[in-house]
Amino acid sequence: MSLEITLIVLLAAMFNASWNAIVKVGGDRVAVMAVITLFGSLISTLALPFVPLPDAASWPLLALAILIHTAYHFCLPMAYHYGDFGQVYPIARGSAPLLVTLGAAVFAGEVLSFLPLLGVLFLSVGVMALAFDTTTGVTRNPRAILLALGTGAFIASYTLVGGMGARQAGSALGFAVCLTIGNGLLTFLIALTWKFKSIKNIAGTNLVPAAIGGGMQVGAYWIVIWAMAYAPLGMVSSLRETSVLFAALISTFILKEGFGVWRFISSGLIACGIALTRYKP
Repeated sequence: MSLEITLIVLLAAMFNASWNAIVKVGGDRVAVMAVITLFGSLISTLALPFVPLPDAASWPLLALAILIHTAYHFCLPMAYHYGDFGQVYPIARGSAPLLVTLGAAVFAGEVLSFLPLLGVLFLSVGVMALAFDTTTGVTRNPRAILLALGTGAFIASYTLVGGMGARQAGSALGFAVCLTIGNGLLTFLIALTWKFKSIKNIAGTNLVPAAIGGGMQVGAYWIVIWAMAYAPLGMVSSLRETSVLFAALISTFILKEGFGVWRFISSGLIACGIALTRYKP
């Protein structure tokens, strides 16, 4: 993976942690997610005239990615309802890279060499280790853990499907723009049927943070989809999950959730993982 792709995926990681924090602290989590994704779809609609439409061959994967992403948009805020940001985020993001790497090997015939594969393992163990902080241990809240693991499965699924679809689309950005339009509108319409009052309240009190979150959400996804068109799926997915480091800073200094010994250990593992995923034989 080139230095340029590495740096831009790290930017996506920072965006991802930031908009997740907005979902956590913004009020009714499902309503906040719905407004964020609506703004994301509006931004994507503005970008649509400037990108090529994806080839018809990629449309089935596009439709499937929209459905998976929409399910993810509901599973994630439910996990935040039951668990801390510093607990849920590492489990959800940390469980995804190995699943993506396995899926890429099975469905895309993409097998990493030993050292990059070891890097994926280090990154996965590192981000998962953040969930074992003494103040937010995984054994203390089983419901949050199950929802976080379900979120991780959705992340892995839409990453794999989206990455394969982008490669068939002819235009990775065109695929990503259409996807964020579709899942944003679908998420908002579903949420509107049972969270109308909460959505109205968010629109009146937290509209600016939600708009910023929408921009960061689509920006992060566009970057990752673009990177997956030019770099191995498992490596991009793993590097994106360094967003957990940014999440650790947010949970420590903004949400005041503490920074225990597990977070120091996991930071070292993540740093090793980044170095190994960039290895070129």
